[in-house]
Amino acid sequence: MDSLIPFTTSGSLVDCVDRKMLVILRDGRKLHGVLRSYDQFANLVLEDTVERIYHGNAFAENWHGLFLIRGENVVLLGEIDLDREDDVPLKQVDYNLLISYHKQDADTKKEREEVKSQILYEQKGFCKEGGEGDGY
Repeated sequence: MDSLIPFTTSGSLVDCVDRKMLVILRDGRKLHGVLRSYDQFANLVLEDTVERIYHGNAFAENWHGLFLIRGENVVLLGEIDLDREDDVPLKQVDYNLLISYHKQDADTKKEREEVKSQILYEQKGFCKEGGEGDGY
């Protein structure tokens, strides 16, 4: 029976415990931290968590510490290769210097998505985001 654990959804996370992970959330946030625990709903507990924001070839980190993530908000979960982590050609800058650029990028992306959604709704017959049973 124990041999079936890797084939279940939450069982596949067993090997990820105590490893540094990248978690991308539905709202676009990117969190780096050590996976300490999870449950059958893929709720995650990250330790030493930082939120990274990016702009151009720079990044900044905001410390969060212990972080609980509800499984339904996880888009991507991946292990960070510690040997190659420092090889990324990005420059770390102060969070306060980058946050305004990051917010501007997010606003621009939101505006583009709204235009795209409106075009898809009017010309192609797609439903608008949040419609037809998409609510929680």
